[in-house]
Parts: sequence; structure tokens; C-alpha cells
Amino acid sequence: MAEKLYKPLLIDSLTAKVDLPKQVFVDFEGNICTAGKKAFGVCDVETDANQLAPIAVLGILLVVSGGTITKGSNVTSDTTGRAVVATSSDAINGYALDDASEGEVIRIARGF
Repeated sequence: MAEKLYKPLLIDSLTAKVDLPKQVFVDFEGNICTAGKKAFGVCDVETDANQLAPIAVLGILLVVSGGTITKGSNVTSDTTGRAVVATSSDAINGYALDDASEGEVIRIARGF
């Protein structure tokens, strides 16, 4: 399978409060984002707690899917920071650029 396009336009850093896996949504405090909440961005690499984590904030980003997602869907975070389809009450953390099943890495457009 071909690699997916990854095009971050802005990466910032944040001190990780917990061990952060790569390609999950991270909140503004350095924790894994919780269900339906606004994310600061997506963790770019696996990062240990109390270390500076590179967080992709803007661009075409890669994130792990937490369920079935259809291209074009608004996505938010699940309880483990993975992308799921947003409901009307959820914060939108990006737009899916791929169809996906749970556990697949998808591209999202964030900040557009």
C-alpha cells in the first residue's frame, strides 16, 4: 500500500502530561484528547510523559481511526484520541480525506 500524503503546515510543541502515542488527538494540556472535545492537534511522534511533544496543528495530518469513517465526514476525538465521526454536539477536529475502518490511519484536513 502506498504511503499517505502527510503535509503539516504548522507544528508546535507541548509538554506531554502522559505517554502520547503518535497519530492521536492531543488536548491543550498535553493529555490524550477525550471524546468529543476540541484538540490542540495531533501528536507527530510517540512521546514519553514530561517530554516536549511535537504537535501537528494545521495541515493535512495523519490520525488513527477509532471507527468507520467516510471521506468528507467531520471528525472528532474518541476516548483514546482516535478520530471518529463527529455528532452535532462534538467539537470538529478536522475533515476526513479517506474512508476508513477502526484502527486504520487516515488523512484529515485540519484548520481549513
